[in-house]
Amino acid sequence: MLPVFTGIAVAVLVTLAVGYARTSGLIVGLWAAGGVAVAVWLRTSRGQRHDLALGAVLAVSILVGEIVAGNPPGLSILFTTTNMLEIVGAVLLARRFAPTLNVASLSGIVRFLACAAVAPLPAAVLSAGAVTMIYGGDVTEAAQTWWFGHALGIALIGCLGLSLTRTTVMRFMRPARAMEALALLGALFLIYCLAFIVRLPIGVFIAPMLFAIAVRLGVAGMSFSLLMVAVLAIGSAMQGFGPYVQGLDASEQVLRAQMLVLVGFMPVLIVAALLEERDRLAERARLGQMRAEKASEAKSRLLANVAHEIKSPVAGVIGIGELWAKGQLGPVTSQQTEMADMLVKTARQVEALAHDLLDVARAESGAVKVELRPTDVPGLLEDVRRSAVLRPEARTVAIELVCEGDGLIAIADSQRLMQVVSNLVTNALKYGGSGGRVVMRALRVDDSVRIEITDFGPGLTPQKQAQLFEPFNRLGLERSTIEGHGVGLALAKRLVELQGGSIGVTSAPDEGATFWVTLPKA
Repeated sequence: MLPVFTGIAVAVLVTLAVGYARTSGLIVGLWAAGGVAVAVWLRTSRGQRHDLALGAVLAVSILVGEIVAGNPPGLSILFTTTNMLEIVGAVLLARRFAPTLNVASLSGIVRFLACAAVAPLPAAVLSAGAVTMIYGGDVTEAAQTWWFGHALGIALIGCLGLSLTRTTVMRFMRPARAMEALALLGALFLIYCLAFIVRLPIGVFIAPMLFAIAVRLGVAGMSFSLLMVAVLAIGSAMQGFGPYVQGLDASEQVLRAQMLVLVGFMPVLIVAALLEERDRLAERARLGQMRAEKASEAKSRLLANVAHEIKSPVAGVIGIGELWAKGQLGPVTSQQTEMADMLVKTARQVEALAHDLLDVARAESGAVKVELRPTDVPGLLEDVRRSAVLRPEARTVAIELVCEGDGLIAIADSQRLMQVVSNLVTNALKYGGSGGRVVMRALRVDDSVRIEITDFGPGLTPQKQAQLFEPFNRLGLERSTIEGHGVGLALAKRLVELQGGSIGVTSAPDEGATFWVTLPKA
């Protein structure tokens, strides 16, 4: 049924336009039928058979409208042919260069408007040439009138038809938005009438009003507003009281009115599309952030639950392993003692992982509290160094402490900062211990205290540096003999940020690595 209703609407619009909107001889100043045909064709395309059927209905409708309006049969056939050439050209161009038909985006609106501007040009040349050859007149003026009038119709009505999605219609059906739209459109109509009919000097307010409509009503409201302005401007120009009347005949006034809408007001439609695209992307980003936050909360809850479930049985395993190794569960051989020690060692690794998982979950959920107070950085580093030299990895590695300058007091949580530095030193011993030396350095940089942990091991590539602080990412060392779970640096980064500091790394392949932490100085 839609092709039938479209055909009836096109026939009525053709009759009205030919009967009442001719300006340059037999050429119409504003052609709405083409815009309706293009919009319906693009919105309802279902294949080649549908295209042929709709094209036939439109051709018959245009021909009927031309004849009913009083055009001779030969001229009616000419105008029907050129109008169909224009409509088919616009549809093919839009499908080729604006396939998404999304006029609520910057790319989509620019592409569609370009198609609307190019499609009527061949028909304008053919129609104006034929009409002036038969009836005389200015071929340039006739071609311009056709081109501008038909381009306006396709651009404005086409944009209006393509922008009226179900979501847009539902939005305008809300009482508050409907009242706002009526108020803005009424104000625009009043300003135009006072400016160009009553001739009050307020025409400069039309552009700001259009910008307000673009912001509040989007592409659909803007298309309708420009269509209303075009009808008022061209219609009043035909009656002799349009925007430009000084010493101009009706055809010149219509051309000026067309140019006013095309050049003066049409760019606001692009602004409306840009604003609507921005709002859509902002909403998409907001929803994406909400989904990411929910996923992160779910992951944190899972980590916390898993860690809690692990701690209790692991503690039991450690206790039983220690009793077994000491012979308190009965006589044991040396081999059994060694196995019991291995059991306890592995269980303690799992226990450490459970504690790290809990810390990660608490840090991501914001449950970790830090108590910031002046902290003696050299003293803290010395405590970490004394603990680090007792580790098995430190047997062949020299751990040096260098403090440059006095007053190395930072605003930090001493317990959490020690946890961070201990993790960095442990990593330096495990992954960079082949260099034989680890340097712990403290110095002042501007208004901050900087802690550096430098190893002289194999270093890191830029690709690995970008992944360092991702949770559970061991940079391909999952199957290596080096123990680790990939959560230490991620936790360190979060803890440093909670203390108002920053953490990073400077490294290159075969040149070692320097992990640094900066904190506000006291």
